[in-house]
Amino acid sequence: MSEDVREWERDRDRFVGAMGAGPIDVAGDLDGLDDAGPLSREFATLTHSLLSATTVGEVLTQVVYAARRIIPGVHLASVTLRESDGTFHTPVETDPVAVELDQEQYRSGRGPCVESARPDGPAMAAGDDLGTDERWPEFASACVRAGFRSVLATSLLPDGSPSQLPGALNLYSRGRRAFVPADRDRALLLATHASLALATTAAVSAADLERSQLRTAIASRDVIGQAKGILMARRGLTADEAFDVLRRTSQDVNVKLIDLATTVTERPEALDNSRP
Repeated sequence: MSEDVREWERDRDRFVGAMGAGPIDVAGDLDGLDDAGPLSREFATLTHSLLSATTVGEVLTQVVYAARRIIPGVHLASVTLRESDGTFHTPVETDPVAVELDQEQYRSGRGPCVESARPDGPAMAAGDDLGTDERWPEFASACVRAGFRSVLATSLLPDGSPSQLPGALNLYSRGRRAFVPADRDRALLLATHASLALATTAAVSAADLERSQLRTAIASRDVIGQAKGILMARRGLTADEAFDVLRRTSQDVNVKLIDLATTVTERPEALDNSRP
């Protein structure tokens, strides 16, 4: 076990102990966190930012990016929300690849994210090696094709009222057995923070959320479409081949797909030497 992991383990114990000792004034001055461990600092900073959020989109965006910082094995993070009619959608993600993987579950109705997002589902669902997991064949195959072998989904349940949107925090990793017990603890803490913030955030409705996300989604699709067109013209690729180049390069260099597409639209020659 590395020293960094041991420090996170020790800090988890300190953090949980402090939570049991009484309320912590995270809404106040954060200057006193200099002597705290990394986990305490991250969660205190996250809680402070969540308390300032005024929309669902802000809350969920804070949480998915915090997951990338707080849980070492996370390469992609997203949120699944369940509508009143039982359908699912992904309003927030750290990379569009996560949306593709989430949607594979929505189409088949099988997968850890949709299970955890159902009101009667498990609080947590995980797959440690999707290459051999037979519970969700369509989803597991899509993950393996995209280069992801582990998944962890944790329920988001703002409250019991019909107006609130139940959901799940979804974490993807390229490694097998990537999420150790300590990571599951952190995921539960993240989900708890998100659920509490969602329960007190204004405009927690599908319509408000979809209006906000739709504008972003349309803009992203336009840029990605332009980048695909540039690759098709410059390299003689089909639309699917061009998108695959963008997706694979995004994963290889650990850059969000939309950011990579923007680079291609600004510098068409940027991916001339990448793999076809």
